This record gives sequence, structure tokens and C-alpha cells, in this order.
Amino acid sequence: MIISRAPFRISLGGGGTDLPSYYEKYEGFLISGAIDKHIYVGANQQFYKTYSLKYSEIETAKNNNEIKHKLIREAVKFLDIEPGIEITSLADIPSKTGLGSSGAFLVALLNTLHHYKGDTDITKRMLAEEACKIELDILKEHEGKQDKYVAAFGGINAYRFHRNGDVSIQPLRNTDIISLELHKNLFLFFTGVMRTNMASDALKEQDVKVRQNDEDMTSKMHAIKDIGLQTKDALEDCEFDEFGRLLNEHWEIKKQYSSKASNSFIDRVYKSALKQGALGGKAIGAPGGGFLMFYHPGDVKMQWEFVANMEKLNLIYVPFKFDEKGITIVSKEELKI
Repeated sequence: MIISRAPFRISLGGGGTDLPSYYEKYEGFLISGAIDKHIYVGANQQFYKTYSLKYSEIETAKNNNEIKHKLIREAVKFLDIEPGIEITSLADIPSKTGLGSSGAFLVALLNTLHHYKGDTDITKRMLAEEACKIELDILKEHEGKQDKYVAAFGGINAYRFHRNGDVSIQPLRNTDIISLELHKNLFLFFTGVMRTNMASDALKEQDVKVRQNDEDMTSKMHAIKDIGLQTKDALEDCEFDEFGRLLNEHWEIKKQYSSKASNSFIDRVYKSALKQGALGGKAIGAPGGGFLMFYHPGDVKMQWEFVANMEKLNLIYVPFKFDEKGITIVSKEELKI
């Protein structure tokens, strides 16, 4: 039995500029951090010459074309995995909630399948690039590259997406201080709302408009990229309150170009969070739901009062730390069982 573990992520600035429709014309830039909420994908050789798949559903397929789960189907084809394998996945957080679950799943799946085949010299960059090829080139999803790279590399990094498709990974200065301060002051809440489709469907409007050279959408994505660059400077200079304000600026722009980004409930929660001392935040993921993230720099007493008040609004507080490892093969001792 081979089991891979990949982290989910939170985007800290510049998110959305990692789609080919944007970076192939203008180059993209964002800051993102891997968190200690993971997806696990295991594979085992089985007696029967079929594909036995267990995720949120259970499948048995005689050949790869019969596999309904499109990420598994294309990964199996991509790596020439023959029937006679059992593939199982489980996760710390529900899928389709905006934390990069499909990208993390695909990176973990590819890593497991490579090891299943005996390919132990696979690199993190190779895994990220293979996952991008499957989602962007083969499946033609309206997706970016962020999720795959963060799941593979872990940590808090800046990512620059070049016009030719190359990705530069830039560790931040003062990463230890940044990680500590963000861990203390960033708060993640689950709304209970999940998407009913792929993340690419939520990004389709942005993707199509940028490809059509829509001036308004393109100018807003330029502004988002500039916020990403400012976020890097703020974090590296340890100006964390400025980071919180940039989160708020990003959110205000996102609401302008994505009609599904917010709703009356999220607006009410966001307004309440600012009144209680949060400097900024945003919704991550599912239209009108997914996760909400806020930066609150108050003292510990104020912060726990903030959490308690958010929970009264029917939000689920999800504490987290940052994940430094990225994709890895895990032992039984590392599994959360």
C-alpha cells in the first residue's frame, strides 16, 4: 500500500492571475501558503484485473475509459496504469470548498501512481507540471496553476507565472516570522456551503472575458496582480497590518468582477468581522460559501471573542498551521488515525 499526502492551500494575494488566459498575455503573480489540512491518496495492487476506486463514490471499471472520475481516469491514462489496482482517497476537509482540493488530489494521486510503478525519482516540479497538463491541457478546465504547485512544494511562497508557461517559485524573506504572525492572526471559517461543480466553472467567466480582451475584467486582474506584488512587500517587510488591508482591497475588487463571490449572508458576516477588529478578509471557494478567511491582529482575548462571535453566525472555526513539506509519502504513524 502506497499513500501520498498533499496539502490544501490558502491564497494570500494575487489569486486568479495564474490562469493561462491571463499569464500568457501579461504574466501572473501571487502569494500562496500550504496549510496542514491534507488529502491522502493510496494505491494497492489487487487480485482482480479491474480499477477499484473509492473516493466520495465507489467505482469498478474494467478499462480506463470506463472510469467516471475524470482526474483519476486521465492520470491512469497518462501514466499507463494497467487494471489490477485499488485507489482510495480521504481528506481532512470536504472537497469543492475552495482550498485547492482538486489540485492537491491530483498531485497526491500522481505521486502515488509514480511510486506504484517504481518511479521514485519524480520531483515536486514534475508532479506539479504533470497535474497542470492533465487539468489545463487534456481536460481543458478553466483552472490556474496555483493549486498544483502549492500542493507539490508546500510552504509560503511567491509564484510568478511566465508567458511561456514556466513557473518561478520565490521563497519569501523572513519566512519564519511571516509564518508565525500569520498563524497567530489569520482565522479560517467554514460556511458549510460547497460547490456542486468543479472550481473551473466558478472561474469560467473570468477566463472567458480575459481571453476576449474585456477591458474591465483585464484591468481588475491587473489590480489583483499589483495587490499580490504589494502583499509580497508587506509580508517581507513584516508590515502585517498592511497585509490585512490588502486582503480587504482584494476582496472589494473580487466582488466587482465576480457576481457570485458574495451574497447577503457573507456581506453580513464580513461587516461584522470588520466591526470586531479584523482588518480584511475574503471568501475562498464556493460561490456564496466555501471558507471565509480574516486577518485579525488583536490580543488573544479579543481574538477568541471574535471567533466566538463568528461561530454564533453559524460558521465553523477551522484552526490551522502552515505545511512546510508539500507532497510526501506518509507512513502509518503520520496518518491521522
